[in-house]
Formats: sequence, C-alpha cells, structure tokens
Amino acid sequence: MPLIALTGGIASGKSTIARRLAEHGAVVVDADQLVRDVQEPGSAVLDEIVAAFGEGVLRADGSLDRAALGAIVFADEGERRRLNAIVHPAVRAASAERFEAAFCADPDAVVVYDVPLLVETRVDDPWELIVVAHAPASVRSGRLVDSRGMSASDADARIAAQAGDDARLAVADVVIDTAGTLEHTLAQADALWERLSV
Repeated sequence: MPLIALTGGIASGKSTIARRLAEHGAVVVDADQLVRDVQEPGSAVLDEIVAAFGEGVLRADGSLDRAALGAIVFADEGERRRLNAIVHPAVRAASAERFEAAFCADPDAVVVYDVPLLVETRVDDPWELIVVAHAPASVRSGRLVDSRGMSASDADARIAAQAGDDARLAVADVVIDTAGTLEHTLAQADALWERLSV
C-alpha cells in the first residue's frame, strides 16, 4: 500500500504527472481540491477565514472569493501563515480520510497525494516516496504568465510564496524534470509507474 507524495512548485507540471499516474491506475488525492472542499460555504473553515480576514473575502453567493483572499495572503507572509493555520489542519484530516478510504477499497492501491506545499507542511509524514516535479522558477513564471494570464510580478510573488527549489529537491526521492517537452515529462511518469507497480 504505497503512499506517494507528489510535489512541485506552482506551474511545475505536477498535475500533468498526477493525471498520467491516475491513467495507470493510481488513486490521486488532490490537496488543492481538498482545500476547496474544506472551504465550502457553511464549513467551519470558511467561517474562520471570514472571522480572520473579513466579509470582503466572500462572493455575493457566500462562497470564498479566492482572488480577494489571495491578494491579501500573497502580499503578506504573516497573513499567509494565519490562513495556513486555519486551513492546513482541516486539509490534513481530510487527506487522512481519503487515504484510509482508498486503502480500505484496495489494500494494494498506489495512492498519490498531489500536494504543492509538502515541504512547508507535510514533509515529515511517512511517505514511501517523495516525487518532485521540477522546472526552474523562470520557466514556471513564464508558464503562469502565458497560461494563466498573470502579470510577471504576480507570477513571481506566487513562486516566492512557496518553498524554494533547493528545499524541494533536498527531500526528493525521485525528480521528474518538467522543463522540457510534455512527452519527456510523461515518459518519466511512466517510468515511475513501472517502478511503483513492481
């Protein structure tokens, strides 16, 4: 019952690798989706976020305005830590439930936790392998500008808000180089799957 952590900085190609592993049969648990789930309207987490950051982080329909919240927390490390203290414990609990459910359904499952903030929050968990999707920050910044329409300064701020490449590479058991072609990334993901499924 291998439990694999898949991490990488924003726009590193991590989701591409996760999709490929899922195609091979891995159960992928997406930390970003868990964050969205625990912040649904009516949740205790959303109530805490509003109490901490004000009604301005809500949309008219009562859902979280991620852009408004992002503007606050990506501009101020103290505010980002405040948000993380609210969200991370709920995400940790939700991920543990997903892992347990996957292994209950299939004790031999390969479970991949797609988690951008592994180094910052979960590096000491008992992972069988830590896989890092790696592309230089300059490449990732260009992707954010080209594919997500961010300004260069916004892209650089998002990258700077995460752990640096050196910190991620230092904990890696496997590094998948995502700076080249899509085919090159997928071939490395395929090789990883072969290793996991032996």
